[in-house]
Amino acid sequence: MSIPLSSDCPSIKNILLLDSDGKRVAVKYFSDEWPTNVAKESFEKLVFTKTQKTNARAEAEIALFENNIVVYKFIQDLHFFVTGGDDENELILVTALQAFFESVGLLLRGNVEKKEALENLDLILMCIDEIIDGGIILETDPNVISGKVASNSTDSGASLSEQTLSQAFATAREHFTRSLLR
Repeated sequence: MSIPLSSDCPSIKNILLLDSDGKRVAVKYFSDEWPTNVAKESFEKLVFTKTQKTNARAEAEIALFENNIVVYKFIQDLHFFVTGGDDENELILVTALQAFFESVGLLLRGNVEKKEALENLDLILMCIDEIIDGGIILETDPNVISGKVASNSTDSGASLSEQTLSQAFATAREHFTRSLLR
């Protein structure tokens, strides 16, 4: 799961998108530091409880938890987090965080809230994959990231919000057809 990196290469340990109750919306871990799902959820709960009373809406905030630097920002009812080691450069972590929340904002057409994020979860997960791979930051330009995610979607002729809806209708149609043929 984790790639051995030289100390010169900045790396991300995880990227988290939680709701206003601290529940997972989209998360991806790039480090074996949290080997079990229970350990991951415990870390998420710790980070959420320690940061929920801060005002990280205008600018990103930085905190140190369990020898990890966590940068975070809140938009509407979503909480964005990027974690790196305590020896990582905070500006690089903030750049990855900014790329994440700005890309999500572009993909959700400025409607950055939990309901919309859940409806477009596939786009958000592809967004994470375009930004970070194996803990290494690949891209930080939100326009490039959202463009790649949009081009990777199945129906390139439809708008982003219609794509997930058309995919849902196609799946429902398949299930309905299968049930009729039985």
